[in-house]
Parts: sequence; structure tokens; C-alpha cells
Amino acid sequence: MSDVTTLPSATEREGETTLDDLAREGARRMIATALEAEVGEYVERHVEELDEDGHRLVRRNGRGKERGLTVGSGTIRLKAPRVDDRRVDPETDERRRFASKILPRYARRSPKVSELLPALYLHGLSTGDFAPALEELLGEDAAGLSPSSISRLTKEWEADYEAFCSRRLDFARYAYLWVDGIHLKVRLGEDDDLCCLVVMGVREDGSKALLAVTDGYRESTESWAEAMRDLKRRGLTCPKLVTGDGALGIWAALRDVYPEARRQACWVHEIANVLDALPKRVQPRAKRALHEIMEAETRAEAKRAMAAFEAEFATKWPKAHAKLERDREALLAFYDFPAEHWRHIRTTNPIESTFSGVRLRTRVQKGAGSPRAALVMAFKLLDSLSERWRRVNGQELVADVLDGVTFKDGIKLEKANYDREDERVAA
Repeated sequence: MSDVTTLPSATEREGETTLDDLAREGARRMIATALEAEVGEYVERHVEELDEDGHRLVRRNGRGKERGLTVGSGTIRLKAPRVDDRRVDPETDERRRFASKILPRYARRSPKVSELLPALYLHGLSTGDFAPALEELLGEDAAGLSPSSISRLTKEWEADYEAFCSRRLDFARYAYLWVDGIHLKVRLGEDDDLCCLVVMGVREDGSKALLAVTDGYRESTESWAEAMRDLKRRGLTCPKLVTGDGALGIWAALRDVYPEARRQACWVHEIANVLDALPKRVQPRAKRALHEIMEAETRAEAKRAMAAFEAEFATKWPKAHAKLERDREALLAFYDFPAEHWRHIRTTNPIESTFSGVRLRTRVQKGAGSPRAALVMAFKLLDSLSERWRRVNGQELVADVLDGVTFKDGIKLEKANYDREDERVAA
């Protein structure tokens, strides 16, 4: 006999209480009990405050109208207890008002359910599919959840984006930046698709942060310079290292705005660019050789691997070798930073991997309706995903990087060691 009990489906138990019914009823009772306790505590706290006739200024006042509240288990119906608060604020001369922290006024859904709408929308569900999807998930009477909610949400996202673009950045120091230009499809009124310039950073505590999502003309120098100047105006100090692809626009902009920042060329982009200049039959061999350079344990080993690549490929395919040689120093910059950080700073993967969700959304929508809509959509998805970003490995070493501690081949040099290193170089 099986030791696993299978619950019958709703169709099999028509007219009986289902597991979802129990979950909703349990949620309703718990919320009702919590609201009663909250109101009771509020009234009791002010029980000694009386008017001139000796009547309580704060007392219960029945219940409000029944309303639907959509929570994770579905939609429940409840009547929230009310409070008659007759106290007057001496500073504003206005009546005080009881405000429930559990169930705010006019709330029709829990915060977690509210997060469901942008998540579904931004991850590919079209507005026409909202009604059947939410009906299956939360029941036929899901309160406040409909495709029309998206129109209101997009206006809220627009305000969030404006606040994001104007916030101050001088409350934290950033050791590393990732920069990349992502192209998004636009449906209406544009000859060219949107080029979205994205900047992410690593704070002193090792956490990652989204710093900029703005539009730019084909990753031009002026577009990147304006983006970086805006960050500087809002208080972003000079980073120690900036990782980006081979586009010349960002590097020219950095020389203008943050000339002291080191440049790290993205290895993923570099490998792709070099392989594009080689015939397919030799690409697997060349790819292995390039990975040997990138994964070398020391700068000296990386240079020897580069020499081996040159010996094997430069004569027959000089364009491929020229691409590698052009970015030689920028490709090896990571060796002057902690080895624990190498996997993070060698590529722009933090941006590329996150933006896969943005591309999914724009493919489902066949492109955003306008450049502005695409920009706001990209920001909202990146912002929502940022809560899941993990700190970099070796987070305790980020402060050392910011303080100018010397690293050689990923290893931190003590003061005496790098004094001797300086003497050896001088000699």
C-alpha cells in the first residue's frame, strides 16, 4: 500500500473544500486576527486620553466595508476593524488617523503579489495573457489584478527611473565598473534601434549596484562621455578599474572624465573578435590558446602564452593577431588586482547575463513601442534583478583596492615587499 496520499482535484471533489480553499480561509483568519490585535493594541495604548466629558478620545468604531484582498494563496474577503480617533495634532491642528501597518488603506493586494505583475510582464507575459494566467494562479476574483494595471505600473516605473537618474552617488566608493552598450529593438518611429548604455559598479563592501541606464548613439564617445560626466556630477569618484568591450567610445570618454581609471578589456568580447578573423577550421585550436592566456596564473605566464599564440597564428592570420596585440595591456590589467576578483573583472558578464532577461522581454513584445519605453523597461528589469546580485568573492579585499594596496599576480604585497619590488624595478 502506498504511503503517499494524493489529494483529489477540484473536479473530482466538486462541492467539497479544496486545499486552496483551506489556504485562503487560513490566510483570512490570520489576517483578521492580526488586524483585531493591531486595533486593540492601538486603542489600549491611548485608553487614558479623555475629552472634557471624560469620554475616550480613541475607541473602536465597528468595521469597514467588505473588500477583496489578493494574497499569495488567492483572493480573500474581509472587513477591517475601524478606529474612531478624535485626538487633534497640536502642530497641524488636524485630526489624527489610525493607519494599519498590516493592511494599508485602499490596499487590494499584498506587496508580494504586486511584485508579480512587473515580474510577469518584464519576463515575457503579454498583457493579453494576464487575465487567464492570474485567474489560474489566484482565482477568478483576483482583486486589482488585470492587464489595465500594467498601464498604471508603467507610469510608476517612469517615476522610478527619473528618481534613479537623479540620485546622489557620493555615499559610497566604487572600486570597479562594468560598462557595456546593449542594443534593443524599437517598433515605432525610429530608423535605428536603441543603444542602451549600462554601468554597474562594485561598492567598498563588495556589493554590486546599478549606476546608469541611459541611451546613447551607437556607443559613441560623446554618448559615453555624457553618461560618465553625469555620474561624476552626481558624486561618483574615480574607479580603480573599468571593464568594457573593445568599443573605442567608452575608452576615449574615460580618458576625458576619469583619466586615472585603469582599463580592462572584456575577454569574452576579445575572444569573439579574434575568432571572427580566423577560418572556422582553426577556431577551436585558437580558442583553447586564448583561454590559456586568460587563465594563466601570472602575468609572465600569460605573456608566454601570447607569444605562443603569435608563433602559431600571426604569420597566416595577421588580422587575428593584430586584434589581440592591440589590446594586450588592457587584457592583462586584472593581474594587478586580487585573484579573488579575477572571475568578476575579466569580463562584462555581470551586465551581459542580466540583460538576457531584457532581450527576452523585447523579443516577446517585438520591440518596445518607443526608445523611452525600452529604456524604462530595461531599467525596471535590471533594478528588480539587482536584489539577487551576490557580492564579489573576496569582498574584504575591495577596501584594499580602493586604498591603493599593491597586488602582483593577484597576491597582496605587504609594504616591505613592494618597497623591494620598487627598488628592483628602479635598478
